[in-house]
Parts: sequence; C-alpha cells; structure tokens
Amino acid sequence: MASVNPFNLSDSEEEAERRPNESVDTERSPSDGAPGPPPGNPFSPPAEAEPPTPLLSSNRTSPNGEGISASAPATSAMAGSTEARVSVDIIAAQLLRDQFILTALEFHTELLEAGRELPRLRDYFSNPGNFERQGGTPPAKDQVLGPGGPLNRAGSISTLDSLDFARYSDDGNRESDERVAECEVSSQERKNLKSSPEIQEPIRPLEKRALNFLVNEYLLKNGYKLSSITFSDENDDQDFELWDDVGLNIPKPPDLLQLYRNCGNVTPSQRDTVDVSVGVDPSELPGNCVASEFSKKPGLSQQQQTEVVQELEYQLSLLNSEKQSLADQIKKLQSEIQTLKRSVSSPPPATLDLSSQNSPHPSSSSNIITSCTDAPSVDNGQNLEGRGVSEPGNGGDPPAKQKTSQLQSCNKTRVHFDQPNRKLSPAFQQALLSFCRMCSDSRLGAEVSRIADSEESVMLMLGRCLPHIVPNVLLAKRERMVAHLCQELIPLILCTACLHPEPKERDQLLHILFNLIKRPDDEQRQMILTGCVAFARHVGPTRVEAELLPQCWEQINHKYPERRLLVAESCGALAPYLPKEIRSSLVLSMLQQMLAEDKADMVREAVVKSLGIIMGYIDDADKYSQGFELMLLSLGDPSERVVNAVHQVFIPAFSAWSTELGNLHVALIPSLLTRIEKLLMQGEHALDEHKLHIFLSALQSLIPPLFALVLQNAPFTSRAKVHADTPAIEVTRFPRPASPLQDIATIIGSREILSALLQLYDHQLELEGTTGWDSLLWVVNQLLPQLIEIVGRINVTSSTCVHEFSRFFWRLCRTFGKIFTNTKVKPQFQEILRLSEENVDASAGNGILTKATVPIYATGVLTCYNQEEDRKLLVGFLEDVMTTLSLSHAPLDSLKASFVELGANPAYHELLLTVLWYGVVHTSALVRCTAARMFELLVKGVNETLVAQRVVPALITLSSDPEISVRISTIPAFGTIMETVTQKELQERVKMQLASFLEDPQYQDQHSLHIEIIRTFGRVGPNAEPRFRDEFVLPHLHKLALANNSHTVESKRIDIATQLFEAYSALSCCFISEEVMVNHFLPGLRCLHADMEQLSPEHEVILSSMIKECEIKVENRGMSDAQGSISIASSLVGEDAKTKFLSKMGQLTTSGAMLANVFQRKK
Repeated sequence: MASVNPFNLSDSEEEAERRPNESVDTERSPSDGAPGPPPGNPFSPPAEAEPPTPLLSSNRTSPNGEGISASAPATSAMAGSTEARVSVDIIAAQLLRDQFILTALEFHTELLEAGRELPRLRDYFSNPGNFERQGGTPPAKDQVLGPGGPLNRAGSISTLDSLDFARYSDDGNRESDERVAECEVSSQERKNLKSSPEIQEPIRPLEKRALNFLVNEYLLKNGYKLSSITFSDENDDQDFELWDDVGLNIPKPPDLLQLYRNCGNVTPSQRDTVDVSVGVDPSELPGNCVASEFSKKPGLSQQQQTEVVQELEYQLSLLNSEKQSLADQIKKLQSEIQTLKRSVSSPPPATLDLSSQNSPHPSSSSNIITSCTDAPSVDNGQNLEGRGVSEPGNGGDPPAKQKTSQLQSCNKTRVHFDQPNRKLSPAFQQALLSFCRMCSDSRLGAEVSRIADSEESVMLMLGRCLPHIVPNVLLAKRERMVAHLCQELIPLILCTACLHPEPKERDQLLHILFNLIKRPDDEQRQMILTGCVAFARHVGPTRVEAELLPQCWEQINHKYPERRLLVAESCGALAPYLPKEIRSSLVLSMLQQMLAEDKADMVREAVVKSLGIIMGYIDDADKYSQGFELMLLSLGDPSERVVNAVHQVFIPAFSAWSTELGNLHVALIPSLLTRIEKLLMQGEHALDEHKLHIFLSALQSLIPPLFALVLQNAPFTSRAKVHADTPAIEVTRFPRPASPLQDIATIIGSREILSALLQLYDHQLELEGTTGWDSLLWVVNQLLPQLIEIVGRINVTSSTCVHEFSRFFWRLCRTFGKIFTNTKVKPQFQEILRLSEENVDASAGNGILTKATVPIYATGVLTCYNQEEDRKLLVGFLEDVMTTLSLSHAPLDSLKASFVELGANPAYHELLLTVLWYGVVHTSALVRCTAARMFELLVKGVNETLVAQRVVPALITLSSDPEISVRISTIPAFGTIMETVTQKELQERVKMQLASFLEDPQYQDQHSLHIEIIRTFGRVGPNAEPRFRDEFVLPHLHKLALANNSHTVESKRIDIATQLFEAYSALSCCFISEEVMVNHFLPGLRCLHADMEQLSPEHEVILSSMIKECEIKVENRGMSDAQGSISIASSLVGEDAKTKFLSKMGQLTTSGAMLANVFQRKK
C-alpha cells in the first residue's frame, strides 16, 4: 500500500472526485441566514464574516530549492467572490508545506475537539515516517530531514497519534470511538511502523515470557534477589524455574549478558542508502487538485519493493501447485474409497456382539473391541466412518493404500466395551454415573458430547462452531475471553483427535486438550470431561487406554490442584469405557496414589467419588481386600468433604459389590464390628472416639444395602409382582438417604418393585415367620446380639458415643420397619434390662441399668415411632428406670444421658416433664430427689412458658418436701433457672425460695445445704444477671464466709472453705462495682483468707494475690474519682488490667500449687 502524501489535497479517492466542486467555496445566498458547509463535505467549516486573510500569498522555497509561487493558485482558488472562504483542508496543506508543524498540531487538536477530524492531518501525524530518518545516512548536526526540511528528532518512539487527545476534550463520548479507531488502524500504518528502525511492533506474549525468564535469570545470577522476588510476584502466571513453561519449542537461549555482548557482532548488510525528503509539486497546490498518492513504502526503495513482490509471487505459485496436487490426490483417494465401499457392500459387516458369543469364557470375549483389532494400524483410523480425506501422500504409494483399506474396513465395525460381570440395577448404575459431572445442557456441551464421524458432519460442526470462535479470537484480550475461546475450541480438538490417522498427531491434540486451560474451573472441567467421554464412546477401550490414560498419568502430580482434579474426575468418568484389566489395576493404582499423597481436599474428594465409580464396574474378586482398605483410609481422612464423599458414593458402591460377592453380611459388616470391639477393649480408660465414629458411621451407611439384601434373598422374592394397585411407599417409611445411592428403591431397581416387596415383607414377618430366611436370621441372631453387647461396654458418660449409637439403632429400626422393631429388637433389649420391682435389690440384675444400654434403647429404639402407644412405652420405661435406680441407690448417669439426648429434641419436652412429675409425686423420697436433680438437666432446653407452667411449680412443691434431702436437691435446678430465664416474675419467685433456704433458721446448721448453695452460686454466678449477682449472690457468700470462720468442726469448715474458694475464683472474673467490691467481695475474700491461712497454705497464697489485685482496683478507682474525671486512656488501662487478670484466672485449676505459681509470677 502506498504511503500518504501529506501535501496531496485529495485525502481519498472519494474526496478527489468531489474536489473540483469544493475548490471554490459556494457563494452565500442572500436568502441564507448563515452560510452552511458545502453539500457532501462535512469537514468544511462555516464561512467567516470577514474576507479570508491571504494565507497563501507568500512565496517560499521548497526543500529542493525551487521557488514555488502560491499566490496565483490561491487567488484562482478564491476567485469569484470576496466573501468566498478557504477550505480547512487547504489551510492544513499550507501549514504542513511551510513546516508550521506545531501550528498544524494545534489546528488538528482543535478540529478533534470540535468533532471534525481532518484526514490529511490525521494521516500525517499518525505516520511515524514523517518524524524519523528515511535512510541509513546519518543527518547533519543532530538534525533529521523531515518531509519539508530539517526537523528536530522526536525524543520517543511514540508517534503523535499515540497522544490521547480525547483526554483533554470536553467531549467524553468520543473515547469509545477512538478505541474502536485504534482497532481499525490501516495496514499501511502497521507497515510504516515496521519500516522505521526506531519503531517496534508490540511485544508478543511468548516474547514477553522469554524476556521475563532471561531478566529473572540475570537478577538471580547477579545477586538482585529481592528484585527477583518482586519480579516473580508481578508475573505470578509464569514459572521461572522451567524454561519449558515459556511455551517456545526451542532450546533455552544464552543468558542476557551473553546476548548483550554478541548483539554488536552481527555484520549489517551492505546496502546503498540515501537521505530523502518529501517535497510539494506546484501542480499539487489548490486550484490544480489531482488525486495522487505515493506508491512507495517510506522505508523501502523501489528495488527492494520489487524483490518483495517477486518473492511473494513465487510463494503464491508454489502454493497453487501444491493445492492442485492435493486436489488430485483427494480425487484419487475418493475413488479408491468408492471402490472399497463397493467391494465390501455385498457381505454384512462383521460385528462382534458379546451377547451372541458362544465362547465358554464370555468374559474373555469382551476384550475384543472390533473385528479388525488385529490389524497393525487399527489405532490409526478406528471409527473414521465416511471420511473423504485420508493421510496426505503419494497416490500410488502401496502403504498408503494399505492404510486406507484397513481404515475403511474398520469404519463399518461397531465399538464394543467391556461389560463387567455385575448385577447392578440400571437405576443404581445411573445414579452412580451421575456423580461424573458432565455438561451437556448447553450449546457447547451438546457440541462437545457428539463427535463428528464423517466429512459432512465435520463440515456441519465447523459451521456451527466457527461463528462462536472467530469473535472471541478478535476480542481475546482478557483472560476471561481467552478461557471462553479455549472452551469453544474443545469440539474441534476432539473431532480432530478422534479422526486423525496419525497416532503422534492424536497424542499431541489430546495433550493440547488437557493443557488447554491452565487452571480450569468447574464448568471448564465438566466440558473437558464431556469431551473425553464422547471421545471414549467413539473410539473404544483400546484407544482410550493408549491415548487418554497417558494424558491423565502425566498430570497426576501437576502443581495446580485444578489439573489434578481433572485427572481424578477423568478416571471416574472414563471407567465404563476402559478395558476391565486396566480398570482394576492401573486406574485403581492411580487413584490410590492420589488419595494417599494429594494435599488438596477437593482432589481427594474427587478421587473418592471416582473410586466409588470404579467399585461399581470392577469384577475382580481379588481386589476386594484392596477396596476395603481404601474405604478405611478414606474414612480416616481429616477433611469432612472427603468423608462425606465416602458415605455418598464409595461405601454404597463397595457394599453393592460386596453383596454380589456374598461378603456383605459375611465379611464386611463383621469386620467393622470386630474393629469396634477391639477399640473398646483397648480404650477402656481413654476411648478413641474419632475411630469409633469412623467405624460406626460406616456401619450406618451399610444399613440400606443390608435391608436390600434381606429383601432380595427373602422367600417371597420370586412372588413379588408389580401391579397397578400396588400402594405407594409412605414418605416417612425410610430415613432420608444421604445420597441417591443409599436410596433402597435405587438399590432394588424402582419404587414399584420395592413397594411390592415391602408388602410381602410385612406379611411374612407378621404371619409366616422367618424360617428359611437366612439373611434376616443373621440380622436377628448374630448382628443384634453383638451390637447390644457392644453398647453395654461403652462409657455412658460419653455423650458422643451415646449419640452415635442412638442414631445407628434409630436408622436400623426405621429401615427394617415397625414390625421388625417390635418383634425382634425390643424383646432382646427388654430381656437384658429386666425392669421389674422384684429385681430392685439384685445387684446382678441392675448392673446393666447403669450402662449406656438404657439411653441407647430409650433414644434409639423407643423413639423410632411416635404414635401414642410408642410414647406410652417410652414414658413407662423412663419411669421404671428412674424408680429402679433411685431405690437401688445406683448412679444416675444412664438416666441423665437419656434426659440429655431426649431433651435436645423439643418434641420430647412434654414427655420428659410427665416423667418428672411422676417422680415429684412418688411416695419414695429417693425417687423425689432423683426427679429434682433431673430438672436441672431439662431447664436449659425448655422454653420459658413450660418453665413457668410446669418446672417452677414442681420445684416449689419439692422445696417444701418433708425430707430435707429432697429440698436440697432442688437448689441446682433453681440456680439454673436464674442463669437461663429472663422473666422478672420467675426470677423473683426463685430468689425468694433461695432466700428462704439461706435465711430460715431451720437451715442454719444444714451443712449439705450450704455446700450445695455455694456450689450453685459459683456455677451460675458468672452467667446470671448482674443485679442478681451483686445484690444476692455476693452478699450471701460474704455471710457464709464470715460464718465459716467460727465453725467448730474442722472437716465441715474445710469443705465450705474449698467450695467458697471455687466460687470466689469464678466470680472474680466478673465485673464488680466498687461498692460491692468494698462491702462484700473483699470482706468475703479476707474471711476466706483467714480460714485458708490455717487450713490450706497453698490456697492462702492465691487468695493473698487476689486480695491485692482487688485492693489495687479499688485504689485506682478512688484516685480517678478524686481527680474528678476518668480519661479514656485510664479506662483502657483499667480494662487492660482486667483482661490480664482474667487471663490469669482462666488458667486456674483446682490445684492450689499451680494457682500459687500463677499469682507468684504476677507479683
């Protein structure tokens, strides 16, 4: 393309055609109010009122020394009227010709701001050739010859068009237009940029990465480590340790220093160069406007341009000849394809159907993929159905013909995959594969999921995909756009990798697919997985093993977790399409390695899900033990999301395989029970509750497949038929499954089949019995007794263990049904517990009542069903346990555990209050004492309405009981009410009752009552309302401490002093007003100090420190009050001292020696 002549008055061909009409301005019509621009020339400004100045009347010398008279053409241009005006284009040409460059630039800026850009000025200032040297000869004395003479050299490689003129304009709406204009720079301007020795093209991404690598290497070698670190942080998308990460397929170049030393040794090519300048011919001035443009490139001579043209023409001829040769070859190959099609059209295609094989070893026949798998080049063209183009080559080459014939013979053969020897229901198999995250509900997903298999389908696919790819190529500047472009390329890559005849090229394409996106997100990984599955369906297991699996193996240790996650998900998604030997060996080993070594939770989660899918397709019984170890390993994973994946996918799939092998009730469940028993034997004193939770949760996940096994092996299974009138399964019949794979309907096959089986199951249990039902007899005679024995050995005080086993029995009973629970489960528990009045005094019969069997039976079995008779049975059981334990003076831990577990559910609050009211009105004082103590456990979870209506009246009744022990037992419950209830009326009632205990003379010598009150105050005081603490708790503690000084019985004195010490230690962490501190807290501490000084010197040291701290606080507050104001700083200091004191008190234990050390360091 020719360069722009800045002195040519015609800026374009269109303008040149209009120039004769615009050289002379239109005369102003008398009827016009104001002269307008000439039609067709939007850049002409309105005429001025005064005549134009004779701008073109001067004579100047052109750069070549010729004298050019401008007045004559100017005069002729303005002839016709004195009011004619000069075109802005003429003014611009005159300014450029006379080298008024700055004036022209200012003129150009004003036109831009007015929204009337002049093409002549735009082209001139955007052409770097107008501001740089045009040849290799150096200029004279720091001057460069410009278009019109000597011109000062530009100080930067930037051209004037790089200035953002719109920044300084008030018209902000043109910014977007100018950005669009930047994208539409003409190719002539790009060539001008390349032709200039000082102007460089924008740096390419790979060039930038290579230079970044060399610069970082230079910084490290020369000791600029901090700079290197900063440089690496600013380029975090690049790995500076590997040259291959740059992306250039070339060896690493020399370091930066070597490149610098060698850059000057290159001998420049010897060419004849001359200085040139641009001049203006007189014929180009206004009045003789002829459109002419330079046809020469600014930086190239005529000879060089001719050489370039000749070279391009030669290359074009080569390409045309190659095109003709390939077209001939395509025609020849197409004729060969037609001949082969005609030759194979008579016999039917040889297709191997696994179901029709009569081989004595049907599993071995599944290894046969196609009828031409023994051909030497089956991998080179499998499933290339209907392709019109094969590998380029000589049409007469016999190997090419042989390859083509082999490819076409395989085209008509269907792909077969190894079908595992498994009996999974289709619903279960579909639910298992649903954990492979595919993406086919979008346009791109649908495109990826179907691979073109013929020339016509390839063309259709290209027609659909290219319109979405091309716009992204043009706009791929941001990372998000690049990622979207990569996604759009996936169908093309897959189609080419599937149909390409060369294995090396296919391997390279699949490598590109797996490395297409550096850190693929969920959607991108789903798209790639969908493509891999489509590829596998199309090419068969042999090529999946040979081509896809190596790509997974290469990235198993990739530094980005997203890439490893893609590998883990691919192993599961490709499992159905792999040879069964590879499925149970290589893929299983890959996933086992990632599960044991990968540090990313999300990768291990995907590994577990893929392992579950593998377990759904594996049929090698020798791998059972390896699967069991993988289950235990994944259950012990520290990540909760990994453990959830185990219960959702792996255990259901593994249990289904175990069921088919006959190992579910023979090996799998007994092995977990054995581990639980061993754990209980080893941890009698310190049970590992985490391991117990692992094994018990695994057992809980095995309940659905166990029940499915019972149904499938029942005597009535063969009679089960689905009828139209088969009733639907109740929604609440089974517990909510943790995943679709734990849904019993999915395991059985459908809800209709399950409904029919459940009808027969209930009928069989209720009327016909379990004779001949081996699987159910195993549950009744072996599983249940072993579980009940284990339950009796766990620690009843461990709320975690009690809760875990309760949930297990609840799910077991709900799954097996109400008839099974009533006839098989409850009788076994009742036989062991033996709740009868005759056995109250028999210690052997009551030992089991103190263990975890009671709360687990109450909360795990009796709460499964919530009908009236079930609730009555639960109430009666709890009443009997409370009575039996109370009358036998046994520990109440089992009853407390039952109340805690049931109290967590508000639905059972009324039931528990009914049980306690039974204890309140019981004739035995022991039972009434037990009921009073149980109220303490229930108050915290019950709403205040029930507390006011049911709890407080019952406690008031017990507080006036004739037995003093019953009254004392109500104190902890009263204290808990003061700690949790906010109603003023309730608080006042409770406060009055506590005051009667403290102030009534009949209780003055009740040592146990005082101990219970002090213990309750120390427990609830820190959390109770401050007013209750300041006005009631601390004054009464002061009185009790003062009274204890004069106590005569030393044992009782030390008991009260110890309880007082614990109470004061807890209350010292609270904010106490100065008045209460002086009147009650400090005096009470001093009284306690007097007791401890005689009875316990260890506690005396700690009390001395506490008294000193409190006295300092009081003194500081007194000094602040004396000054008249408390500053913010001093309040902060006080809070800081309080914080320090609280932190010290938080370290207190009941050991007096340790407490003394803490306060000793404080001193």
